[in-house]
Amino acid sequence: MNKPPVSISLSSYGADLVRQRGQGSFIEVLAAAGATRIEWREELLTHEDPRQLAEDTQSQGLESIYSSPMELWLAGQSKPNPDLRATLERAQAFGAKWLKVSLGYFTDNNDLQALNRVLAQSPVQLLVENDQTLHGGRIEPFQRFFGEVEQHNLPIKMTFDIGNWHWQDQSAASAARLLGRHVGYVHCKAVTRRADGKLVAIPPTVSDVHLWEQLLRHMAQGVMRAAEYPLQGDDLIQLTTEHVATLAHLGQSRLESAHA
Repeated sequence: MNKPPVSISLSSYGADLVRQRGQGSFIEVLAAAGATRIEWREELLTHEDPRQLAEDTQSQGLESIYSSPMELWLAGQSKPNPDLRATLERAQAFGAKWLKVSLGYFTDNNDLQALNRVLAQSPVQLLVENDQTLHGGRIEPFQRFFGEVEQHNLPIKMTFDIGNWHWQDQSAASAARLLGRHVGYVHCKAVTRRADGKLVAIPPTVSDVHLWEQLLRHMAQGVMRAAEYPLQGDDLIQLTTEHVATLAHLGQSRLESAHA
């Protein structure tokens, strides 16, 4: 039985450590831990050489996702973000097959045909994520956006960030039910509220993993998934190996019962 692809968002190792060591230093960690994909973080780049990273990743048998904090739609503009073209090119330079961005300000006036023209010039697939903002992190704009995507038959999938619905006080279960068929990538993270009231990502408990299992039932079998929560310890390979195994197993019980 093929295991589903598991990625690690490099932000999981902490911004300071990643900037200090460089993102390329984690390629061997992920390969040794059994991950299949690596998620580069644009906001954590220092002086990395994209082509070198692309070569090193390929030599370790890993595939790449490029994550950019850019918003696809800017406030008051019907055309997609003018930075999209350059960001797709940058993702390709990193050897990435996918580019992850935020939705931004989607309205009924946005020009989907203009978006399609930009995407048609790149081999990189666009993944649009629910972020932690009010305008780009709620269920309703995503329903409208993917309704348009379906209507125009655009090659776009959703990055479903399980934890980010907490910032909107919306139900991840409702989001999965309403948006699950559009999902091409799942960001797994548990969330807790600190004493100061701030929400923060944390590693999952058993009950979190059980919830994730339920959410994935609304998505394509074997959907790509990633850890995006703190992976911090003395032995990063051992720690990452454990979490890769947990994420790889999500949804497998459904498959096993089907084959029983």
